[in-house]
Amino acid sequence: ILEAVEESRRIFQRMNHYAIYRIAETLRVLLFMTLSILAFHFYPVTAAMIVLLAVLNDGAILSIATDEVRPRPGPQAWNMRRVLGISTVLGVMGMVSSFGLFYLGERVFQLDRELLRTLLYLKLSVAGHLTVFVARVRGPFWSKRPSRALFLAVLGTQTLATLFAVYGILMTPLGWSWALVVWGYSLAWFVINDGVKLAAYHFLDRPGREWKTDRK
Repeated sequence: ILEAVEESRRIFQRMNHYAIYRIAETLRVLLFMTLSILAFHFYPVTAAMIVLLAVLNDGAILSIATDEVRPRPGPQAWNMRRVLGISTVLGVMGMVSSFGLFYLGERVFQLDRELLRTLLYLKLSVAGHLTVFVARVRGPFWSKRPSRALFLAVLGTQTLATLFAVYGILMTPLGWSWALVVWGYSLAWFVINDGVKLAAYHFLDRPGREWKTDRK
């Protein structure tokens, strides 16, 4: 019975982490695409890129069911205020970072639109999967090691995404130099997002900010 209770609490934590990641990822992509089209009349990714994002994303995120989590000592309950708050913060931060790269690519580096689309595709893919490692823990991303399956799944899908972008499979070739720029940019925002997440948890978990349904 004790083992069953512990395993159910592990499953709950994985579901909680998945919900935060999925909502954040949906907000990030939809807000960026919608605002790009409405404000700049620019489609940042093609239909083929959207399919690749969806397939690689689903292929990696399935492995979150194997992630390493520690069962909590007490009963678990959904805190939707916290889930929606953290996921919204991560989603908005992802949108801001995407527009930052959009600005750099178009105004600073003056890339043509087709090359810019490949640049943004790779950024959406890499940064999206790095968000998994931010969403899966309440503390700093290094505080709890991910499962081997999750780490290898993300590594594998992002290797494929990088190769697709570099060699121009279903898109304009990006080249290794620009691919490394995207990876460096995404990793820098990964660290920033983790810090923002910690601040958001601190704000949402302050005494007196809980919903009455969460007080047990």
